Amino acid sequence: MRFSTRARYGLRAMLELALHYNPNEPIPLVQVAERQGISEGYLEQMMSFLRKGGLVRSVRGALGGYILAREPDRITAGEIIRCLEGPLSPTGCVSEENPEQCSRADFCVTRVLWERVRESVAEVLDGTTLEDLCREAEKIRRSNEADMYCI
Repeated sequence: MRFSTRARYGLRAMLELALHYNPNEPIPLVQVAERQGISEGYLEQMMSFLRKGGLVRSVRGALGGYILAREPDRITAGEIIRCLEGPLSPTGCVSEENPEQCSRADFCVTRVLWERVRESVAEVLDGTTLEDLCREAEKIRRSNEADMYCI
């Protein structure tokens, strides 16, 4: 299973907001773009999806930017990926939403495997919060004695 650039960059952007989270101070998109090496235009598109998905809020004006809609410990990687990519599923027949109808479904041996793959991926992503990722970033930063981490 491979996640798109949108999912990877979106997770990086959300982690950037989580690392600098303050519910009263929006972070300008240009800062997120610079810190993560993502084009501001592409980030704006992703933030639109994340805002519509209820994961971020936008604040307009000179001191505007984006803020997480909830605390970092209440947003999971799974929510972010689903918001940007849609259902987690390695094949259409085991999609979380609207599974494709397959003439082989009643006797398909591999369907059980694909269901287990989907469930395992969902378990990891849904069991990982932005706060968990912030702690991992801090561990890496401390072990490298630098303010560097790769998302």
